[in-house]
Amino acid sequence: MAKNTSTRSKGASSKSSHTKGVQTKGFQTKGAQNAISQVRIIAGQFKRRQLGFIEAEGLRPTPDRLRETVFNWLTGKLYETRVLDCCAGSGVLGFEALSRGANHCVFIEANAKQSEQLLISAQSLKLEATKAQIITGQAQHVLTQMPEHQPAFDVVFIDPPYHLNLWLPILNTLIDHHRITTTTLLYIEADQPLEQILTLADSDSPSDTDTENHQTHFNPSINVGHSHQFICLKSAKVGQVYAGVFQWLGSDVAS
Repeated sequence: MAKNTSTRSKGASSKSSHTKGVQTKGFQTKGAQNAISQVRIIAGQFKRRQLGFIEAEGLRPTPDRLRETVFNWLTGKLYETRVLDCCAGSGVLGFEALSRGANHCVFIEANAKQSEQLLISAQSLKLEATKAQIITGQAQHVLTQMPEHQPAFDVVFIDPPYHLNLWLPILNTLIDHHRITTTTLLYIEADQPLEQILTLADSDSPSDTDTENHQTHFNPSINVGHSHQFICLKSAKVGQVYAGVFQWLGSDVAS
C-alpha cells in the first residue's frame, strides 16, 4: 500500500508506502528539521515562495533556468489541469504548476522524510485539500494502485533520480494502467540525450535548433519498449540536463 496524503530534487527509493487526507493546520514532522535547502517557485500565485527539501541521494530540484523554459513551453496549457509529479522530490514542478493555474496535483515521492517535507510545503502555501495529494511510494508501484475510475492526467512530470533509470518503467505503467491519454503532456528530464533513453525512431520532420537558448524543437516519433510511440513537441539541453515535452501517439500506432 502507498502512503497517500491529500491536502522534480528527487528522493531515494523506498520499499513500502502508505495513505491519508492532507493536514493543512498544525502539521508537525521531524522531516522539517532535515530541510536544509530551498528552491523557489518562479511565477504565478506562489511566486518567490520557497520550498524546502532534504539532503538525499538523487534529490536535485530542476534548475530555475530549465524550469522557466519548461513552463514557457506549458504556457496556456496548465489552467484547470490534473497534474502528476512522479518522483516529486522538492515538489517544485508540481507546486509551480499549481501556482500557474493547475487544478490538482498528485505528488509521488519514495523518500518518506521528503514526503513529509512536501506536506510542510503544501501547508506553507495554504493549499486547499482538493488541490494536492501526496503519496509516499515508488511511482511505478503507486500508479498501479490508484483507483481505476480515476481520470487520466493532463500533465505528467517524469524526473526520477537519474541512477535509478525509471523513465521507461514509469512511462509503460502510465500507459498500461490508463493514467494518460494521447492529449496528455509528458515532461521528461534526464542526464543523457532523451533519444538514448527512448530510442529515437526515423522521422522526416526537420530539427529546429535555437543555439542562443540551447533549445532544439523537433517532431520525431519515439519507440518505448517496441510497443509504445511518442511524439516530441519540445526539447532543450540546459547545462548537463536534457529535457523534453512528449505526447503518446496511442495504441493504434503501437508497433
